Order: sequence, then C-alpha cells, then structure tokens
Amino acid sequence: MTQLQLQRPLAFFDVETTGINIVTDRIIEIAILKIMPNGSEHSATYRINPQMPIPPKSSEIHGIFDADVADKPTFAEIGKEILQFLNDCDIAGYNSNKFDIPILAEEFARANIDFNWDKRKFVDVHVLFLKKEARTLSAAYQFYCKKDLENAHSADADTRATYEVLLAQLERYPDLQNEITFLSEFTSHTNNVDFAGRIIYDDKKQEIFNFGKYKGMLVTDVFKKDPNYYNWMMNGEFHSHTKQVITAIKLKEFNK
Repeated sequence: MTQLQLQRPLAFFDVETTGINIVTDRIIEIAILKIMPNGSEHSATYRINPQMPIPPKSSEIHGIFDADVADKPTFAEIGKEILQFLNDCDIAGYNSNKFDIPILAEEFARANIDFNWDKRKFVDVHVLFLKKEARTLSAAYQFYCKKDLENAHSADADTRATYEVLLAQLERYPDLQNEITFLSEFTSHTNNVDFAGRIIYDDKKQEIFNFGKYKGMLVTDVFKKDPNYYNWMMNGEFHSHTKQVITAIKLKEFNK
C-alpha cells in the first residue's frame, strides 16, 4: 500500500456532535489517527460531555446518548490534551474543511485554548472524492478499498476509513502528488478566509464580505464606511474564527 510522503505528522480526525450548527453545537466524541513521517501510527479517541442535551435525532445517527457522556470530561477539561496530541500536525478529514475543523476551532476558542490554525495544512478527502468520483464515505470505502464500512458514524471507524481511502486514492490517480501541500491545495475548493466562508478573497487576494448587505465589498472599505458593522459582527453569533479574521483585518489596516 502507498505510504504518505510527509514532512511532519498528519492527523486524520472525525467528530460526532450534538448537531450541525458549527457555532452552537458541541463535540461529544473526537477520534484522531496521527500518521508520522516514518509511517507509524498513533490514535486516540475522546468522549466529551457537551454540557447540553444531545437531541434524539443526533443520537439516532451516531448512537451516543446523554448517559454515555454524563461522566466524561468537558472540552475545557480535556482540550489541552487534544491540543498536545495535535501538536505540529497538519490536519485531514472527510468533509473536515466545512464541518469538523470549524466546530473544533469553535470548541478551542470557547475553552480559551490557543490553537494556531494558520500554520496547518488541511487535506479534505471528501473534496478529493467529489472531484474524482462523487460518493459518500461508505461508497468511497467500498469503491477504493473494496471493503464494507462497518460501524459507520462511529468516529473511530470513519477516521480510519478516511485514512485508507486517501491511500487508495493516491494509488489510483497518478496525477495526485503524494505531498501534503499539493493535497491541501487540491482539496481546498473555496477561497474562504475564515472557516465559515463569511469572508472570502477576491481575484486580487483582497478580503471581501460573502454575505449580507455588503456582500462583494472590501472588508476594509466597509469598516471605514460603517464602523458599527465590526461591532455588530463581534457581538453577533458568528464563528470565533470569523471574529478573529475581521479583527486581524481591522488591526492590519489600523497599523498601516
């Protein structure tokens, strides 16, 4: 089987959550499979008390109920251990760019744990799959690995399946470079500045709004024209990374 060509560790991860809102929902399970440059593997799975009820519809999907996490640590209590496990890793997952990474970033921010996302590369195996075959993870596992995905929606099973699918994709498509920078760029199908896609780059690599009444306008121009818009966003229910991004833009403009 193909071995990933890595300059530093690559951490595949998957989360199970209370729901699909990346700002208000919480992680109840996270599984991480860390692949080292020499090919060795290290894995960890954490159950987490979300400090909120798990909706029955969510429990029907992943099989985790309130009683299963009642005695587990909160994210604030275990977040630094997860941070340490992910230390110096690039990040990979299945649909991770749109969901897993933003909700994990929100959990770190909520717990006041400083995780530097800017130094990471992100490989989204789902995007790669959509560009090549357009299937679900179970179908991808069957298509590429010739295996049935048992215990689907178990974070541990989904994480390992995602890793195996990526290895099989590298073997199948000769145009895919076995190199994390290439895979990160190939699977990044957006020009988002923040994880939620509220701020995007235009064709001149300038930050513009991607929503609301100022959609398409430069963030710096809007903040000059309507200074209260920044305060409205900072006090609103926006993703913590979105708030970090607009603050950085504001500070950069102020320091010019």
